[in-house]
Amino acid sequence: EGKVSKVLVLNASYEPLNICTWRRAVVLLMKGKAEQIENNGKEIYTDLPLPTVIRLRSYVKIPYKEISLSRRNILHRDNYICPYCGDKRHDLTIDHIIPRSSGGFASWDNVAAACLRCNVKKGDRTPKEAGMPLNTTPRRPMSHVVFEISKHAGAAEYDWKKYVIGA
Repeated sequence: EGKVSKVLVLNASYEPLNICTWRRAVVLLMKGKAEQIENNGKEIYTDLPLPTVIRLRSYVKIPYKEISLSRRNILHRDNYICPYCGDKRHDLTIDHIIPRSSGGFASWDNVAAACLRCNVKKGDRTPKEAGMPLNTTPRRPMSHVVFEISKHAGAAEYDWKKYVIGA
């Protein structure tokens, strides 16, 4: 079991749908409700490799769900990387690209995770006024399913990368 106990579940259309345990994935496979797409080569039972990615045989409709604009979600979206200097750190602040004093407001395309040094240097100015261009443009995450799955994808889920953008 160990590190690879999580399995990526894809919809019939190959869109990421969920994460489940390897045991749940095996049940879905044995019942014929899913097919194995990727595995890690280790066998659970005779002739059944441990799945890492499965695909449902029938399509499941996913309801639209808004992703909340929170500090944690901003840090995750930006991968803990400062958009000004490119440093990856875990002690980032939240910066308003267009400052609130200039009419900017909290929205996915106006906030970014920034290191304290760059946030202080930029101050109450726009990136252009401060001479600090953004390396990446902040955007609203596309799908709440992909966003949630990418939060849990780590090095053990290498097979997921081609299915989950941003993982």
